Amino acid sequence: MDFWTALTQYAFLRNALLAGILASLACGVVGSYVVSRRITVIAGSLAHSVLGGMGAAFYLRVVHGWSWLHPMHGAVVAALLAALIIGWMRAHSREREDTIISALWAVGMAGGILFLFRTPGYKADLMTYLFGNIVMVDVPTLHLVVALDLLILGVVLLFYNPLLAVCFDEEFARLRGVNVSFFYTLLLCLTALTIVTLIYVVGVVLVIALVTLPVAVAGRFTRKLWQMMLLAALLSALLTIAGLGVSYGSDLPTGATTILLAAAVYVVAQLWAAWRERRLRPRAGVGS
Repeated sequence: MDFWTALTQYAFLRNALLAGILASLACGVVGSYVVSRRITVIAGSLAHSVLGGMGAAFYLRVVHGWSWLHPMHGAVVAALLAALIIGWMRAHSREREDTIISALWAVGMAGGILFLFRTPGYKADLMTYLFGNIVMVDVPTLHLVVALDLLILGVVLLFYNPLLAVCFDEEFARLRGVNVSFFYTLLLCLTALTIVTLIYVVGVVLVIALVTLPVAVAGRFTRKLWQMMLLAALLSALLTIAGLGVSYGSDLPTGATTILLAAAVYVVAQLWAAWRERRLRPRAGVGS
């Protein structure tokens, strides 16, 4: 009740709530592709590579006076660049994909650390980017999240069927004339942009959990991809709101609280599914 009362009084809480809901839309939609295509590890690499872009933007802002440059701008550039590299290397290189993923993961983190080390002053924002602090979302960041959401949803609506084909049957899609390399790279770019929208919600370290756990739960109750997207987006929004409310009342980190709630829901869903399967198995045996 304290949270809902404070929500009517403080603009920063309303910004945080809106940011969580907006980020959940992209999370549910693109997360369904990520889980279906089984590219969670790639998503993890993209998430950690953004630290390099954020560190570079922070360095240019402080050292060279680029006051217009926001660390989130650097995150967008770094995430898209990493996605394009993975997509290009997968299509044109003989190098193992897991090697590329690991290299980008390490280089992004290392580059971000070096840029932050070379930036003078106290790096108070570092914890925000690593572990999330949704109550720190300002109006410009909110505008960026809205723009990314519109872009992601627009691309998914426009290319829903090709992306669906690439996720579930790549060979069939290639035989039907779908440019698999292009749409796979496009999917990686959408994943990268989704990760950027979630940085303030749960941070770089925990972002993969929010991309995958609500989708995994939604997959237990749906049979079609669009149904999974809708349920995962709704569940992500509810978890974000619940995490924000619980953390506000208990003075806990919002990102970590949200992830623990998501993990609890995931465990309950798995237990329920296992119980349901055991309950239905004897009936199937009797019927046969």
